Amino acid sequence: MKPTLVSLALIAALAGCSQTDGNNLNQAEAGNNATSQDTQVATNSVYQDMLDRFVTIDMKADLATLSDIDKQVLRKLIQVADILDEVYLRQTYEDNASIKAQIQESSHTDKELILSLYELHYGPWDTLEGDQNFFGEIKRPDGAGVYPTDMTKEEFNEWIRLHPEDEAEFKSGYTVIRRQGTKLIAIPYSQYYAKEMKASASLMREAAELTLDQSLKTFLTKRADAFLNDEYRDSEMAWMDLDGSLEVAIGPYETYTDKLFGYKTFFEAFITVRNPEDSAKLDVYKKYLKEMELNLPIPNEHKNLQRGSESPISVVDQVAGGGDNKPAVQTTAFNLPNDEYVREVKGSKKVMLKNVLNAKYKAVMQPISGLIIAKEQQSLLMESYFFNETLFHELSHGLGPGTIIKDGKTTSVAEQLQETYSKIEEGKADVMGAYNMLFLMDKGELPMAEKNNMLVTYFAGLFRSMRFGVHEAHGAGAAFQYNYFKEKQAFSFDNETQRYTVDFDKMPQAITDLVREVCMIQALGEYQASKAFLDKYAVMADEVAALNIKMEAIPTDIRPNYPVI
Repeated sequence: MKPTLVSLALIAALAGCSQTDGNNLNQAEAGNNATSQDTQVATNSVYQDMLDRFVTIDMKADLATLSDIDKQVLRKLIQVADILDEVYLRQTYEDNASIKAQIQESSHTDKELILSLYELHYGPWDTLEGDQNFFGEIKRPDGAGVYPTDMTKEEFNEWIRLHPEDEAEFKSGYTVIRRQGTKLIAIPYSQYYAKEMKASASLMREAAELTLDQSLKTFLTKRADAFLNDEYRDSEMAWMDLDGSLEVAIGPYETYTDKLFGYKTFFEAFITVRNPEDSAKLDVYKKYLKEMELNLPIPNEHKNLQRGSESPISVVDQVAGGGDNKPAVQTTAFNLPNDEYVREVKGSKKVMLKNVLNAKYKAVMQPISGLIIAKEQQSLLMESYFFNETLFHELSHGLGPGTIIKDGKTTSVAEQLQETYSKIEEGKADVMGAYNMLFLMDKGELPMAEKNNMLVTYFAGLFRSMRFGVHEAHGAGAAFQYNYFKEKQAFSFDNETQRYTVDFDKMPQAITDLVREVCMIQALGEYQASKAFLDKYAVMADEVAALNIKMEAIPTDIRPNYPVI
């Protein structure tokens, strides 16, 4: 049986480390705790069960078309990814390295399993169980390692109120907030992580010198500059123009780990090889982006018709990752850049990680559907719509409200919704993806005969994401879709068989209604409405919690083992 919150609390007590004011470790007390671990009772099965929630899969990637120069470039970039791993560990929690040392120095019976969990989750917290401790007692701070661990939202906002000249730097995605005596100060990433940024920039310039791909050369050179001056916009523009055999995203991007405000970006790397044939097949969808925006079920004044029309779609195989891309649940696709200015000028790029998608479908999605979908609807599940839902999820990130006017000032949805933004946005992208597939079926670009296949596959996919937990953005987004559809009676649940049946008449209307409600929260920049919506809908329903126990034999996610380049 997989660990529950109770078992995780027991683990934390058994493996306890000391904690002092501000969540900083007291080294002397930590040493005493390490000594006490000599007599601990083995809990091997519990730790092993936690690891078994992830199935290790040897990932395949077609590297036959790569030149020797391409492979040399890849090796340089994989070195950068490894450096960003270390930066991300610090961003997640400043004292992560000392926690790892404590595990290594302890005499805990299950030390090797705990170390493996630490490497999996990038810290001593189980990210599938609401960041419960599996080692020590230090609570994971909402501000991760990019704010003082004892700083509150109120203190941050009060500082800005008293020092309005600091607002831009404090809210920047590229600064760390620290204490300096009685003051709060913002330190640019290029200074705070200077050693790692200089090493990464040097390697990227070496890779730029090697490559014959002019678009990659330009991006790597500009991104190397950005690592040293924190000016990322120019390199984000250059990233949109990548069109060679290698597709790489390297830098500070997502803000999920900042649960205090959602302001700060975290470093990551996707090192991938493009599949030009599969990428070309998806070009047809790009021409509909403006029509998809116009088709949104919200008033025209809230539609974002100013975004750039470029929307390249790349189908790739991932060959390495780093930083925010690696912990626990694996990314299947991404839509970048997140800079709203760049999106309005140039649009955004969608990158589909085909080998990751295929591995997840076989290891996780198929078994879940076989367990929870009514037998008469199981045959409707289609792998192509698991791929399409992921694709249209990413397309939908580029649709709907982005830059908005709030209280007479130009701002962004992300800034107004703060820490609620990621959960709202991930759920929006999910349900809008289904909404847009229905739209393209009406247009004849997707087969109308496969409408029910799409609806069943989309609905079943919610259960895969809800297993991540409602504390996590994708899990919360899936939960609010499930509970909204439940309220709209868009599916039925048989208590005896514990299986679901999708109502093909009610589900499309429920999808439309949910797209409208979420987009209006974003369009109006209503933080309190966002919180209230999540409080009501982004919760784990009792029957889903029971099914999660039933699904324990199915891996929650994959642990990829990428090929050696």
